[in-house]
Amino acid sequence: MTSGKFRWGQTLVLLVLFSALSACALPRSGPNKKEIFAGSVQEQGDAFVVMVNDRVTRATAVQPALGFDKSFRSAGLIGSDTINAGDRLGLTVWENVDDGLLSSGPIKQTILQELQVDGSGFIFVPYAGRILAAGNTPEALRRIITTKLEEQTPDPQVEVRRIAGDGSTVSISGSVGGQGIYPIEAPTRTLSSMIARAGGIVIEPEIAQITVIRGGKRSKVWFQDLFRNPEFDIALRGGDRILVEADTRAFTVLGSTGGQSRITFNSQNMSAIEALAQVGGLSTNAADPSGVFVLRNERQEIANQVLGRSDMVGDQRMVYVMDLTSPNGLFLARDFVIRDADTIYVTEAPFTQWAKIVGALTGTLGAVGSVGTAANTLQGDF
Repeated sequence: MTSGKFRWGQTLVLLVLFSALSACALPRSGPNKKEIFAGSVQEQGDAFVVMVNDRVTRATAVQPALGFDKSFRSAGLIGSDTINAGDRLGLTVWENVDDGLLSSGPIKQTILQELQVDGSGFIFVPYAGRILAAGNTPEALRRIITTKLEEQTPDPQVEVRRIAGDGSTVSISGSVGGQGIYPIEAPTRTLSSMIARAGGIVIEPEIAQITVIRGGKRSKVWFQDLFRNPEFDIALRGGDRILVEADTRAFTVLGSTGGQSRITFNSQNMSAIEALAQVGGLSTNAADPSGVFVLRNERQEIANQVLGRSDMVGDQRMVYVMDLTSPNGLFLARDFVIRDADTIYVTEAPFTQWAKIVGALTGTLGAVGSVGTAANTLQGDF
């Protein structure tokens, strides 16, 4: 009788433990599908839960467009010998008289080693006065100075040389072989050639972005688009600042995957399948392939299109659901585009929670068995 009562007590303990384990929050990687759906707008939550289909993939396949605006693209090439403010010029004048304006005696040549083009674009030449140099070629400036001087000395011969100066330079910084200040010359009048002059980029071309700052304007383009779209290989202007940097977009992966982390983009476009591959895919021991979620703050116009509405105002919390076990689930995941700041979450399979309960009970049964053995031993002793 005593033994029967003890076995009945063991059974009662097991039932209590099973109920407790079922009710308590066992360790897990995050919410399950039921809990996520419970947070939908349809359930009085604050997020729209949307099953991914072909229409959704098309509506959400939007990436930030990069490219130079018209003011950058329409600027023509600067002539390789165009004079700019800040340049330095060399000037030589030959006079056809013994006692000239600038020379005297047997030496009929006058050399002005450096003439600085001021901020307004002018230079000063003795007996010719203040002359506008900026915007002219050395040849055009030579004719202007000749005309000014021949009024005072017969048949002057003038040579104008352009010396590299500060007025026709650009600065390059960031992920290039050689950061620094480079002059705009005949071989480096366009963006791609100037980057090559600076040693080229030192990051992966797929993630390289080029920003050009000109005065108060800035514009950005993908490095690879310089070669795909010739119109983006813009002409440079003196004072341009060029920045080469890696793409800063990133997404986060959580849940039952091969790894949980924040991942930076390694290409201009990335699909959900590619994003999961970045962390080793789904966990074969825990993941529910029918519960792959992408959480995103969707822009107003896209949210309206996805939901088939027109009354949504402002960014909307969207939860996109992908079922990889459906007939075309993998195709939809391949076509669904991941965007900056997305969160990808993979739920655990229901079996995983049951396995945890069974595992916990197995350990508990061992403990109960030990208690029963000890009790029986004590009963035998007394």
